[in-house]
Amino acid sequence: MKTDAADWPSDIFSVLCAREIKQVCHVPDAGHDQLIRLCSAQNDMSVTTLTTEEEGVGILAGAWLGGQRGVLLMQSSGVGNTINALALPAACRMPFLTIVTMRGEWGEGNPWQVPMGQGAPGALEAMGVMLFRVDRAEDITDTVNAAAGQAFNNMCSTAVLISQRLIGAKGFE
Repeated sequence: MKTDAADWPSDIFSVLCAREIKQVCHVPDAGHDQLIRLCSAQNDMSVTTLTTEEEGVGILAGAWLGGQRGVLLMQSSGVGNTINALALPAACRMPFLTIVTMRGEWGEGNPWQVPMGQGAPGALEAMGVMLFRVDRAEDITDTVNAAAGQAFNNMCSTAVLISQRLIGAKGFE
């Protein structure tokens, strides 16, 4: 297990490959940039750029029905866009895995990121999503693996929240 904080996207990518994730949906996000690049370079992964995060919930439900596993990569500011759509995997007992880079936390420099960053965990929990939080790079592999196992073994919704302390604070100019 690696402990280099800058290389956590590679650790997540390794788990996605081991868990046979074939569909990766995302709205462009600097926090997920390296992970998106790794997935895009993988020949057996289909990477779909979304216009809004809730599209990913439907795409991943369809992927599951077609026999493939997937993941939605998003920033905490996109969580609010998925709330209504999260009823689909809950009502249909389909697995749903999302990896969320958090904003509005440690060292946040953009006041627009604070409200949803603070509200994202509660919003996800209100929709029945089980949360797994990562604050340290050395915990990312085990945490993503546990969340993926929970989602795909128990047909439930899970979210890995990657703390802003780990991804790094961004300024607001």
